[in-house]
Amino acid sequence: MGNRLSKIATRTGDKGTTGLGDGSRTGKDSLRIQAIGDVDELNSQLGLLLCEQLAAELREALLSIQHDLFDLGGELCIPGYALVSAAQVARLDDLLEKYNADLPPLKDFILPGGNRPAALAHVCRTVCRRAERSIVSLGKSETVNEEVRQYVNRLSDLLFVLSRVLNRADGGSDVLWQKDRLRDA
Repeated sequence: MGNRLSKIATRTGDKGTTGLGDGSRTGKDSLRIQAIGDVDELNSQLGLLLCEQLAAELREALLSIQHDLFDLGGELCIPGYALVSAAQVARLDDLLEKYNADLPPLKDFILPGGNRPAALAHVCRTVCRRAERSIVSLGKSETVNEEVRQYVNRLSDLLFVLSRVLNRADGGSDVLWQKDRLRDA
C-alpha cells in the first residue's frame, strides 16, 4: 500500500475515471464511486466530531467506527470482496443498547441541534443516511454484501442516539419540535 500512495497526483483520472481496488476503472460518477465518496464524507464528519471534547469511552467507540468505515469503503472499492463482518454490526447493536438504555423515551420529534457535539452527531447521522441510500442504489445493480447495508443502517440509528447522549452530557436536553408553534400566515 505504501508504494501505491507514494504518488498522489497520477493524472489517471483526468478523463473522468478512477481506479478500483481490483485494478479496474470506472466512471467517477458511477454508483459505486458515489457510495464510496459518501462513506468517506461520513468518516470525515466523524473526524470532525472527534475534535470535540468527548468521554474517553465514546471517543474510543467513534474511532473504532472510523476504522470500520475504512473497511466498508475498502469493500466497496473491490467488487465482490468482503471486509465488513456480522461482528462489526453486532458491536453497533451493543453500542445502541448501551447508550440508549438511560435515555428518556421520545414523545415528540427532535430538531438537530443542542450543543455543538450533538449537532455534529446529527450531521454525521444525515451523511450516514445519504451513504446508506447510495449503497442501496448500488445494490440494485451490483452485489453489495448484507453486512454493509446493515452496518450503515445501525450506524445512523446509533448517531441519533449519540446526539441525544451528547446533549445530556452538559446537562442539556433534546431540542423538541414544537408542532403547535405560531407560524406566519
